[in-house]
Amino acid sequence: MGRRKKQQIFEEVEVIDAGAKGKSIAKAPNGAVIFMTNAVPGDIVDVQTFKKRKSYFEGKAIKFHKYSERRTEPKCEHFGVCGGCKWQFMDYNSQLEFKEKEIVNNLTRLGHLTLPEVTPILGSKEQYNYRNKMEFSFSDSRWLTLEEIQSDEDLGDRNALGFHIPGMWDKILDVNQCWLQADPSNAIRNGVKAFALENNLEFFNTRNQTGLLRTLMIRTSSIGEIMVLIQFFKNDEANINLILDYLKSEFPQITSLQYVVNGKANDTIYDQEVICYHGRDHIFEEMEGLKFKINAKSFYQTNSEQAYELYKITRDFANLKGDELVYDLYTGTGTIAQFVARKAKKVVGVEAVPDAIIAAKENAQFNGIENVEFYVGDMKNVFNTEFINTHGQPDVIITDPPRDGMHKDVVQQILNIAPEKVVYVSCNSATQARDLALMDEMYKIAKVQPVDMFPQTFHVENVVLLEKR
Repeated sequence: MGRRKKQQIFEEVEVIDAGAKGKSIAKAPNGAVIFMTNAVPGDIVDVQTFKKRKSYFEGKAIKFHKYSERRTEPKCEHFGVCGGCKWQFMDYNSQLEFKEKEIVNNLTRLGHLTLPEVTPILGSKEQYNYRNKMEFSFSDSRWLTLEEIQSDEDLGDRNALGFHIPGMWDKILDVNQCWLQADPSNAIRNGVKAFALENNLEFFNTRNQTGLLRTLMIRTSSIGEIMVLIQFFKNDEANINLILDYLKSEFPQITSLQYVVNGKANDTIYDQEVICYHGRDHIFEEMEGLKFKINAKSFYQTNSEQAYELYKITRDFANLKGDELVYDLYTGTGTIAQFVARKAKKVVGVEAVPDAIIAAKENAQFNGIENVEFYVGDMKNVFNTEFINTHGQPDVIITDPPRDGMHKDVVQQILNIAPEKVVYVSCNSATQARDLALMDEMYKIAKVQPVDMFPQTFHVENVVLLEKR
């Protein structure tokens, strides 16, 4: 066995910055960078390291000599254990500052790009209760605190309904109140747990693959519609009906009550049959009079209010006059495509997920939008010369890829097509910087607008307008 690296302690170091993945940054006396997750820029701390690399350490603040003025009291009782809101101890203005700084650093340092004046980041009106989708897991062996483990007392009930502990696939933190989704989310989750305990319904055991109750998903929309989906491990019809009837009667405001019976090893529902127990099999979201049908498997931006702001910025950057052919790459369920369609001659959306394209076509038909077309396929394969010859040379390309960014073949095809403008929406400015660098010879960056979709976290969206040089 290899020898374990001796831990080091650095005393009274100042935390100077916040970097990628929400980690705060300090410097050791020898100049090496120290990354930590439990401190805020401006704190002066003693740091104990637990990992050493050639040019940096990873560590944890073990003593605070001075607290930063950027600090704020976390609102959530689960902060520090639950991994969902890592920046909740930092005031919101500072969160926005570091998010914008990260985007600028990624574009200039990673991409070596020349930027215009960056438009100040657009903060979220709601810093809490902004998510429209939450997923919780059941477990019969909840996460225990160190104090509980060391205690001689009977721990009693070990059932939990909440979130996975970061890095521990089989440990669930039992959540009392989550501040990420508005009511009745907490009431539904706590009600389901209490009812299950009262009726001796089995909570899932991930290691042994036993139990009945597996996951709970709650989706809400800005027009007050609610979807609840429970995932069961086995087809216990009597108990499935028991808990669903409870939800139906106790929460009559539920628009869509659904369930899945999933006996496979993982809990993804995308290859499973979703059964509608009561109400509709979907809910609606609305934006500028457009309605978007959202089913259990649909992707939709999880912050509805900020999604509207993001789409408005995207449309403004495109600055359509009404005679343009627009390509919307990675269109998802076609929300951006439909949002810009009234200002374009025609919009063509492309997406790899078949169910998303089915939803996009249904939504367009429902909204009476006739100047959009949607096609399914792997972007790097379908977005080729034949596709362009068939559907026309686009004047504007809007692209909103996943976190990995665009495949290099997609970037090259955009360069081959050479539209006048490209609007690049990104949830990962590091991969965005890589892609923009590949396009830098042909395109200049005309506008940059960061948008905060996820307060209390380090995640941030960014919209860039490219214009031909």
